[in-house]
Amino acid sequence: MNARIIEVSKTVLALQKAFLAIILVVLAMAVFNMIPATRSEFFSQVNLVDLLKSSSIFLILAMGETVTLIAGGVDLSIGGLMALTGVVVIQLINAGVPIPVAIALCLLLGLVVGAVNAFVSVYQRTEPFIITLGMGIVLTGIGLQLTDAHPVTATDQGFQSIANTEIFGPVPILVLVMLAVVAVVYWMLRNTSFGRNVYAVGGDYEVAKYSGINVLRTKAATYLICSLTATLGGVMLASQLNSASSIAGDNTPLYVVCAVVVGGTSVAGGIGGAIKSAIGLVLLGILTNAFSMLRIDTLVSYLPTALLGIIIVSILWLDSYGRKRKREAV
Repeated sequence: MNARIIEVSKTVLALQKAFLAIILVVLAMAVFNMIPATRSEFFSQVNLVDLLKSSSIFLILAMGETVTLIAGGVDLSIGGLMALTGVVVIQLINAGVPIPVAIALCLLLGLVVGAVNAFVSVYQRTEPFIITLGMGIVLTGIGLQLTDAHPVTATDQGFQSIANTEIFGPVPILVLVMLAVVAVVYWMLRNTSFGRNVYAVGGDYEVAKYSGINVLRTKAATYLICSLTATLGGVMLASQLNSASSIAGDNTPLYVVCAVVVGGTSVAGGIGGAIKSAIGLVLLGILTNAFSMLRIDTLVSYLPTALLGIIIVSILWLDSYGRKRKREAV
């Protein structure tokens, strides 16, 4: 019990740190805005809406990844699935398939991929990190074969309107879909027996098993959820850009997992939540946007990428160190 309290306290502290980091970045940008040489459009409505739109796809993917991580698993195939889904939905639409049917078929594809991940990772008890990473490579390869390594563009302009139609002022449907996904995952984790089972399985697999929870089915279901959100993200990204590329998701899994961990979800399982993941992803989104606004890449071409890499390594090390301290405390 004491170890559990310590872990929860560390998660709350991590969440507070994420809030503090967001505030510090915003304050830093406010200071830079006072200097003519570094003045930018960071606080403009256009930039804030663009920041929200660019973060929405990752937030959709992060919700499914959060559920999987809480259950003690991980899914690194989300980038390949997102990219392949975008390619498939556009090719189906260009072939004359109605848009709703094309999207439904892509969601079915996501379920199939999630079922394969779940069967091999959960029921065959293999390492999910390797299995899902391999699945992501397979999906990317299929996308490359389908497109001959070239981007594809939708010929039906109605598809583009799905994500880009503005409803509340400059806010597009894409943002509303993201908010709906966050709300559904938050409700599911906080108010359903399935959500409680997910936390139990991730917290202590054996205890959950002997408590009567169907641990295999619960953990397998998290992979289905993760694949569905990756599929939805791929459809919305393709609609937003009206095009798709088979390599669009190459760095997506690492970025999403990093953001989820930043928000306070432990890679060891049992701890996390939708709001925590959203905060972590907003932090990384703001950092990336701030680097762009300050034009750091014009000074040192790849410095922003290096800085994000340092942040990723530091976060994973701190999470590992925290779990080590927890084991020592027990």
